Amino acid sequence: MTQELKPHYDVVIIGAGLAGLALSTQLLKYAKKTILLVDKWDDPPRPTQKVGESLVQLSGYYFSKILDLEDYLMVNQYLKYNLRFYWQTGTGDDFWEDVSSSSIKSISNIATFQLDRNHIERHMMEKAKKDERFQFLGGVRDIVTNLSETDEPHTIAFNKGQTTCTWVVDCSGRGGVLKKKLGLEKESPIKHGSTWCWVEGLVNYEKFTDHTHTEVLMDRSRQLTGNFPFVNATSHFCGKGRWFWVIPLHGITSLGLVYEHASVDPTEVSSAKKMIDWVCKDWPMFARDLPNRKVVDEGRFISYSHDCKQTISKHRWAMAGESGRFTDPLYSPGSDLIAIYNTLVVDAILTDDKDLLEEKVAMAEQVERAMYEAYVPTYEVSYNALGDQETFTLKYTWELAIYFGFYVMPFINQLFTNRQYMQIFLRRFAIFGPINKSVQQFLGDYFAYKHENGIKGPSEPLNIEFYSIQPLKESETLFYQIGLTLEEAEDQTEKHVERMREFARYIYAHCYAAVLGDKRVLLNAAFVKSLKLKDTKFDPEMMKAHYEQFTQSEDIYDWNLNPFALEPFIGALVENTTAMPV
Repeated sequence: MTQELKPHYDVVIIGAGLAGLALSTQLLKYAKKTILLVDKWDDPPRPTQKVGESLVQLSGYYFSKILDLEDYLMVNQYLKYNLRFYWQTGTGDDFWEDVSSSSIKSISNIATFQLDRNHIERHMMEKAKKDERFQFLGGVRDIVTNLSETDEPHTIAFNKGQTTCTWVVDCSGRGGVLKKKLGLEKESPIKHGSTWCWVEGLVNYEKFTDHTHTEVLMDRSRQLTGNFPFVNATSHFCGKGRWFWVIPLHGITSLGLVYEHASVDPTEVSSAKKMIDWVCKDWPMFARDLPNRKVVDEGRFISYSHDCKQTISKHRWAMAGESGRFTDPLYSPGSDLIAIYNTLVVDAILTDDKDLLEEKVAMAEQVERAMYEAYVPTYEVSYNALGDQETFTLKYTWELAIYFGFYVMPFINQLFTNRQYMQIFLRRFAIFGPINKSVQQFLGDYFAYKHENGIKGPSEPLNIEFYSIQPLKESETLFYQIGLTLEEAEDQTEKHVERMREFARYIYAHCYAAVLGDKRVLLNAAFVKSLKLKDTKFDPEMMKAHYEQFTQSEDIYDWNLNPFALEPFIGALVENTTAMPV
């Protein structure tokens, strides 16, 4: 039976996926507006399983704290054990013999979760329907929006009727209702694909071994990795330009291969069966388990990244979720961008003054684009670094430290809607545009050099604690900086800027030391100070000539970090190292 539409709603949201339901939840809690949520499915979520299950700190805080879903999440979804990354050291057949890892041993102070998307979306829908200000209409087709550029309301019509509204927010995902209508499509430079599936039961890769149960319990590597179930992480099994995820959900396990087109032929992984066969050859230990699992659902994108020219307007329309922009699933940024975009959209909807709205929308668009574009070099320039533990550890700790300071800290202090802070923030954040691009290019070229020359790291499994990289560990302390005044937040941002400047300097210096096989490089003050953060190129011959200018310097550089955190890799690139013992 078709529901009767009201003549007018404060907000019409197109799309009852994660972004649309989260926005509805946020509006009902904070904005006290009437909402019409429409979707093409009669009773979403659809019966097929939904991909995109991993929350990280910003999105974890958003769903648990801002949307007040913490009780639900604790009872119904798996608590997540960070992100873990693995590389083959030997044959790749035995998890406890042939695998190196980089991870954070301690669980995050900001709770994160592995989401069964269907379950949480059903919960949010049921909760919203109990509010008299909310109405859902399913089975909606042929949406036509007549967007007003005056104070008059928008008109939205579809197969089940029409209505008017003050705001239209497109959360339709890749359907991109408003993007297509307004001609705002924009191509992304990221050319990656993914194939995924869900299999019955828990794929616990810790058991992919010939070791006895007692030997596994007493493995000395646990001194570095700890005892928390590894499988509770979003686990990444890495190779050049690719990674394979393992995510536990209740009763099923999510599996997916993500890849650069230059690294994996999409036709070779075009179905769940092909993908599983490919992974079992790439990582032989999975052949112990995956061929025996029943696939319950599957999906695929040959190319998934897309951009958008504009995602919010003073004329009272906006986009959130994948309807606007999407980069890549590595590091699980999708839900973070939902959290940021939704928060900015709610702030705009709450603003009645036209001049103030215009100012807020201009700032919101600037913030949204900056948050998106900051991710692009990570995926476009140095995705190949996934194939090497040393290079990727430098890449990930750099990116995670930026994330903790420039994404998580402002969000948990509700500063993304503080225009005074964001003006300062955007100027500081812009500093890292050229530095980040230089670091990403340097690391991408460093990996290519190692790969082309067959240079590998230690022959025995190596377990690296990400927090041994001091700038990242210091950045984690920002989780505890809550309730900051504007001045205190600005001070924390300034400190983070300086922390990240030193971090960039360390990344370059470490790679120089590794290429030259000499630990003294890391202590040479004159050399370290000479590094140009925005323009350091990876070229072994140029690097050697550059360093030779400073070999007579005896001044020691005073780091605020441990420059030897990745010492096992120094000397791996050259034979008969002459490095000075430290």
